[in-house]
Amino acid sequence: MTDKPIIDHGLEGVYYTESKIAMIDGHLGRLYYRGYPIETLAQNSSFEEVCYLILYGKLPSMMELDSFNYQLRNSREINPSVLAVMTEMAQKADPMDTLRTAISMLPGYDIDAYDNSNEANMRKSIRLISQVASMTAAIGRIRGGKEYVAPDSSLSHSGNFLYMLNGAKPTENDARVIDIMMILHAEHGSNASTFTTIAAGSTLSDIYAAVTAGIAALKGPLHGGADEAALKMLYAIGEPENTEQYIEDALAGRKKVMGFGHRVYKAYDPRARIIKAFLEELQHSSSEEVKKLTAIELRAEKIMVERLGNQKGIWPNVDFFSGPVYVSVGIPLELFTPLFAASRMVGWCAHMMEYWQDNRLIRPLDYYSGELDLKYVPMSER
Repeated sequence: MTDKPIIDHGLEGVYYTESKIAMIDGHLGRLYYRGYPIETLAQNSSFEEVCYLILYGKLPSMMELDSFNYQLRNSREINPSVLAVMTEMAQKADPMDTLRTAISMLPGYDIDAYDNSNEANMRKSIRLISQVASMTAAIGRIRGGKEYVAPDSSLSHSGNFLYMLNGAKPTENDARVIDIMMILHAEHGSNASTFTTIAAGSTLSDIYAAVTAGIAALKGPLHGGADEAALKMLYAIGEPENTEQYIEDALAGRKKVMGFGHRVYKAYDPRARIIKAFLEELQHSSSEEVKKLTAIELRAEKIMVERLGNQKGIWPNVDFFSGPVYVSVGIPLELFTPLFAASRMVGWCAHMMEYWQDNRLIRPLDYYSGELDLKYVPMSER
């Protein structure tokens, strides 16, 4: 056998492709979509405009955005057969399992399903962005024992999501909160779910199969489920005055404090800074539950930054501050990861279409460390 090679566990530090979609500067805490700072997009743009930017590589004109919005708004309704399966599953299965199954059904109802041209894939991508938001809202309704709410084409993407989930048209502020949260989760380079999407699609499978694989990867608590885990930690702390002791005990026991640290960022996650700005407003305008959660977060952040921020480069990430913001606009904890999927769908589709322009089957190596040339023993002698 050859000498053992260097094993890059988790493919950390390995480059496998070039991309023009997102750039992450982990040391300075910067994130760019197609060259635009995330702070600029969160402040000035809409989720629809950001989707166009990520898919087409440029900001749209008014006419282009109107056409894009028209396509999104006319793709919101869930096929009755798909909805029936979702209704059957949603009461018993994990929401991400229901979402994954629903997405895998879509080729059966799409005239472009097996057309792998770039034009057809762009149309399918737009439908997926629209459909997954509707599906996420529908899962929330079904699990809450409520009737399905049909989409409203007069509402924005985020506004319609909240309408389909809560059964009432949202306030402008609530819709804008979800809009910004979806912008912040729309894209993030070659993370686990994006890489999984590309690995599946590199076989020249179709885009539905590829993003279904992405959904499966996103389900895990180390990726898409991290914001849910962070909120559960806040509930476990219970009261703001318990925060310092909880954090101290966790650090003493070398337990992970959810919502802190990131594989890429060695500085403050820029998305977390944007979400943190919501917290001051929530402290003055939200329910007592949200005010309590926010108070716990701010105290936990203070002690973690003092203990681990500058010393070890462990800072709050986007997942840490997300929970109370979602709760404030009526998003149940179990929908956090499906909503992440609804936001990230555009990134998955954009990366898949980009990779297909110069496709190569992803086939890494593994170093065999087992025994060789073992003697086969007949069953009668074992």
